[in-house]
Amino acid sequence: MTQRDEEEDGGYVEDVLAGDGTRLRRWDNGAAGVPVVLSNGLGASATAWPFLHGEHCGYHATTWYHRGLGGSARPADESHIRVGDHADDLIATLDAAGMDRAVVVGWSVGVAVAIEAARRAPDRVAGLLALGGVATGVFRVLPAFPGAIPGVGVPEGVHRRAAQLGGWLLRVVGPPISGVIDLLPRGMDASREALERAGMDAASLDPTGAAAPMITLAEVARQFARHDWTWFSRMVLAAADHEAPDDAVLRTLTMPVTVVAGDYDTLAPPADMAALASVLPDARLVRLPGSHFLPLQFREALAGELAALAGRAGLAQA
Repeated sequence: MTQRDEEEDGGYVEDVLAGDGTRLRRWDNGAAGVPVVLSNGLGASATAWPFLHGEHCGYHATTWYHRGLGGSARPADESHIRVGDHADDLIATLDAAGMDRAVVVGWSVGVAVAIEAARRAPDRVAGLLALGGVATGVFRVLPAFPGAIPGVGVPEGVHRRAAQLGGWLLRVVGPPISGVIDLLPRGMDASREALERAGMDAASLDPTGAAAPMITLAEVARQFARHDWTWFSRMVLAAADHEAPDDAVLRTLTMPVTVVAGDYDTLAPPADMAALASVLPDARLVRLPGSHFLPLQFREALAGELAALAGRAGLAQA
């Protein structure tokens, strides 16, 4: 049962029910085209993906807000916030959008969610675009000092403990940081509006569109400023408990995959992304000179990679 709600981010949102009865807020761009499901990083929304907005973008794109975030309800059993639960929500989102198969775009922890969904329902995932994340839900908060483990640096157990500490600290540092974040985007928007009130076209003053990523970043930051940081911390900690499937399982995922690594990504370093690509049977590795926030930095490059992946998956735009 669904209830269609208001327009949002170039599409609309509606409430759908997950398999365990949790009410999820689903976003849909309302367009026709190649089916795409966004498996976002925790707390992110479709705002970070402007090239998937609008009825003429060439994609039918959908995503969901994670449990307890962005208008989705918390589950009745609040322990049901692990990667496997999010993977089930991805499949529920596919069903609600009427998609039999789709290209799945995973970002950050959303990569682990997408891989888990592909493992559970390989017939539903036509292709996977993986950005800044690997098969485990653990994020790295320590630099990769050489020598501890070949190709890794700091022992994995140390990374896991550091990630857990970082997740707990979000409860303390999140609220004051969000207060600052909430002010900065509004100042940026006010400057743009002031130009327009003065009769100047903000777009004409920036014909290259270089400011567009900053406007997108502003809105993404504003949305993060609204989170309940204690709950968000619990979500991060639950994701960090996820154990990655072993290489033998990953090798069974034969759909085409494009793995995109940011050269300066400290949460999902290029070496980790390359290791993921090396295990998957039909994976292509792409490196971009960016950070963990590739969707906000390289939207044109990612749009090109998504189009190419759709072609490899047999779902190319008509």
